[in-house]
Amino acid sequence: MAGPHEGQGSRCAHPISLAAFGGADHPAPRSSGWAVVQRNRCRCASVGPVPLRPKAERDRSPDLGRNNPEQYDALADQWWLPRGEFAMLHWLAAARAALVPAAPRPGAVLVDLGCGAGLLAPHLVGKGYRHVGVDLTRSALALAADHGVTAVRGDVGRVPLVDGCADVVCAGEILEHVPDLPAAVGEACRVLRPGGLLVVDTIADTRLARLVAVTIAERVPGAAPKGIHDPALFVDRAHLVRLCADNGVGIALRGIRPSALDVVRLLAGRGDGVRMVPAPTTSVLFQGIGRKRST
Repeated sequence: MAGPHEGQGSRCAHPISLAAFGGADHPAPRSSGWAVVQRNRCRCASVGPVPLRPKAERDRSPDLGRNNPEQYDALADQWWLPRGEFAMLHWLAAARAALVPAAPRPGAVLVDLGCGAGLLAPHLVGKGYRHVGVDLTRSALALAADHGVTAVRGDVGRVPLVDGCADVVCAGEILEHVPDLPAAVGEACRVLRPGGLLVVDTIADTRLARLVAVTIAERVPGAAPKGIHDPALFVDRAHLVRLCADNGVGIALRGIRPSALDVVRLLAGRGDGVRMVPAPTTSVLFQGIGRKRST
């Protein structure tokens, strides 16, 4: 098994010191549901929790406090279970990968911030990227390495990779966990090459999101591990757009939610996967996509 690389403090000293690769700008897709959020305006949508495991099993881990990374070690056996605690992360990984085009060149690099156990990896097969995953949790990184990810231990607020090394940067379900959003967004944009693609998905900072993702989800058996989210860290959409713009990336947002039909099939025992589909607004769960300006 390939073990995770450890960050060395200096970004340029990291063993994965990849050369920046320039390229032409491409606009964010104008497919249905995408919109650039203005600085002074945001509107919104909902996504419901899906009960998958008995509450007794979910609560077997100790109460470590909200947004404590040690929870991921306590739930390490759940990462790759299709009906486990992280089932929805599998659905979101598939939706995230659908936004990633084929590699633009031989040796193209995709940096996966907050990669967890590498759930994005199966959905990138055949796209031609070297998949580099950055995370703080050693147990998750070991699993990611087992699935072909070049695993790097590091903080998304101080990524131990050189400037402009990535053709694509994905930040999936991580921004709502970071205490310093400007630092995390700045790092995501820094490691992205000019013309490179930024793909994010996260939870909105709204009352509806707090109701769905915390109040309800933590009380529905199997919907979400208790304490996995701190609603104080949920992401203000206009602020995210401003931060990306300040770092050279124009980003468009759209709301997403689980397919109701797929959820019904899941609960009826007729499948494990649930598609994420466009939602009318962005008030609970949303994706963002944008290109870094070419220089």
